[in-house]
Amino acid sequence: MEKIDQLKQLAQNSKIGRREFMSTVTAMGVTVAAASTMWSSSVQAAPKRGGRMRMGSAHGNTTDTLDPSTFNNGSIIQQGYAMRNHLSEVDNDGTLVPELAEGWEASDDASEWVFTLRKGVEFHNGKTMDANDVISTMNYHRGKDSKSAAKPLLAPVTELKADGKNKVVFKLSGGSADFPYTVSDYHLAIMPADASGKVDWQSGVGTGGYIKQKFEPGVRATYKRNPNYFKAGRAHFDEVEFLTITDVVARTNALTTGEIDAMSRCDLKTVHLLKRRKGVKVEEVTGTLHYTIPMHTDVAPFDNNHVRMALKYAVDREVLLKTILRGHGVVGNDHPISTANRYHNGDLPQRTYDLDKAKFHLKKAGVGSISVDLSAADAAFVGAVDAAVLYKEHAAKAGININVVREPSDGYWSNVWLKKPWCMVYWGGRPTEDMMFSQSLATGADWNESHFSNKRFMELLIKARAELDEDKRRVMYHEMQRIVNMDGGTVVPLFANYVFAMSDKVMHDPKMAGNWDMDGDKSLERWWFG
Repeated sequence: MEKIDQLKQLAQNSKIGRREFMSTVTAMGVTVAAASTMWSSSVQAAPKRGGRMRMGSAHGNTTDTLDPSTFNNGSIIQQGYAMRNHLSEVDNDGTLVPELAEGWEASDDASEWVFTLRKGVEFHNGKTMDANDVISTMNYHRGKDSKSAAKPLLAPVTELKADGKNKVVFKLSGGSADFPYTVSDYHLAIMPADASGKVDWQSGVGTGGYIKQKFEPGVRATYKRNPNYFKAGRAHFDEVEFLTITDVVARTNALTTGEIDAMSRCDLKTVHLLKRRKGVKVEEVTGTLHYTIPMHTDVAPFDNNHVRMALKYAVDREVLLKTILRGHGVVGNDHPISTANRYHNGDLPQRTYDLDKAKFHLKKAGVGSISVDLSAADAAFVGAVDAAVLYKEHAAKAGININVVREPSDGYWSNVWLKKPWCMVYWGGRPTEDMMFSQSLATGADWNESHFSNKRFMELLIKARAELDEDKRRVMYHEMQRIVNMDGGTVVPLFANYVFAMSDKVMHDPKMAGNWDMDGDKSLERWWFG
């Protein structure tokens, strides 16, 4: 035991590497799992600054911009978190904590929220953050002509005002028990504003741990550490190089040859082989990530709910789970709320592959068979094209002819998603039911990918948002999941685990966030080199 304690001390002081520590400890009879835990607990005590982190991302488009209102893929979201901060954040154990705010208070009915800002926080250009920056940022998304995906999240805000330089008051049209979660949304990063209230998003200037150097959308971006970052013990790398490598084979080769230090979205077909590679470690986190296949419910034939139901019964989810995810996830039930969410409806019967029911609904729709196009590219998620082809095979047995349209990966999120009437999509999920429903299913929401509109659903959305009684909220959110399951225009076949990989010299806290990929997309802030 004394020898092991000495090794732990060497690890904490960076006098010994992971490989040597592991081999020495396991040779003393300690299991690999226990040795790995010892290593993690030893190095956590002393994160080191320094080095150049090279991050390989599965996502990224040449159409990406630095405007957070347009963020729609993992690459730009992760860079956004590196450059900027929010009033609140979801930390690595899933807890909501203050970020640019030092705290908040609500009125008794949760219709008014007062956020107290941290004092002395500086933007990269030296400007001190104050209430004007927060108000101008929120108004940028709330504006009449705004196309921001966060606009529906802020729709309940009726008045926004400063109470001095360091307090911001949000007045809402009704109670919102989850409002502090709302302002953690990745679109709502605080940007510097001038005296007239105009925000500067073009420069990428924020309060974040890294300062933008070069930005080539969908290709490469570089950042350097912010020497005045207000968060102690965060943003450890001196420099960051962010690379878009959409091809999973190229991304994996780049990691195994040492060209990059970490990568998102492992190929689940070969991840077992990657785990065997020396110098590489694979991580897996369960969260709210899910795959969707949305139909435009106002476009024929998807405007007929019996057609939608037929398509929901015509996919073999268990086969997709086994083939596409290799078991790294669970089957979905045609709504976006996961078991990781607070109000998941576990009593809702799981929809299964049922050819008889698919044929029944086609008959109810007045057709014996249908032909439909399904757009797909692996930009949606690794294996999306394969999943579409499998779906085609499953559905053909019910008289449904799916024509898989293979779309280019570059520009998929701007040219296909929200444009084509049926396509493959991924969602990272949201920390609350209200946020998820408001952005993806509320009538008229910019990211309502299925053009879903249901009067009862909207009534419940507004009531549940204001309800402070947990049991009453649960009943309403359960009903909303049933409505989407039975009437919605989206097939949700799978909830996927986040599976990513890195060099064994990359260190992180033992617990990693599951609200987004790559440690809540905050790996650049939370990780370091050992």
